[in-house]
Amino acid sequence: MAQNRYPAFPSRMQLQQFKQRTRGAKKGHSLLKKKSDALTLRLRQVVQEIYDVKLQMGDAMKAAQFSHTEARRAAGEFNSRVIASIETATTVIACNKESVVGVNILKFEKVEVGTKDEKFMGLAGGGAQIRKCGELFDKTLELLVKLASLQTSFRDLDEALKVTNRRVNALDHVVIPRLENTQQYIMTELDEGEREDLFRLKKVIAKKKRETDQKQKEKAAEEATASATDQNDTYEEPPSILDQYMTNNDDSVADML
Repeated sequence: MAQNRYPAFPSRMQLQQFKQRTRGAKKGHSLLKKKSDALTLRLRQVVQEIYDVKLQMGDAMKAAQFSHTEARRAAGEFNSRVIASIETATTVIACNKESVVGVNILKFEKVEVGTKDEKFMGLAGGGAQIRKCGELFDKTLELLVKLASLQTSFRDLDEALKVTNRRVNALDHVVIPRLENTQQYIMTELDEGEREDLFRLKKVIAKKKRETDQKQKEKAAEEATASATDQNDTYEEPPSILDQYMTNNDDSVADML
């Protein structure tokens, strides 16, 4: 129990602080759980798109290669002429960022920045086949760019999902249980302290009561002793029979004279 809680001094202030931390941890766990679900959903969508693009990629590459073979058959070896006629790139790859529940992922797009020089291509000599081959390779390039974008997104989403799941698991299995155990520990210690204070108070009251009773008994004994002493001081002995006889004899003698 002591190993599965945070070190804390048991007090009301610490209990309030840990309650606030627990509420914050549970709120963060709920938000991270929603983020994890959103990332999982988007990751599944990306995986499905990657699967579809790869299926299209196979057909597109096959069609482009077959078209290139047909163009070479019709126009001969034209690769060197095409390469020599191109001075600047007509297609570039633009890189943008997309935010998915706070996670920035890269997104690639094919952008046309110039016009293609097709002066050497005529109607004869396989020009139509060369243009068809170029169009098919352009479509293949678009699929390649899309596939690269999806795979990059998959990598970023997968990494973000792993981090999010680790945080969710840490909050769920480590942080929140420790916070709750710490709260329970503080509450137990406070209750124990209150019971000790109540027991101590009862003992003090009982002791004071015994002292009061003892004082009352001592006071009652003193009063009884003082009353008995006063009675002894005011007591007068009655006259004896001899004194009465002597008094009576004196009166008789006086009468005789």
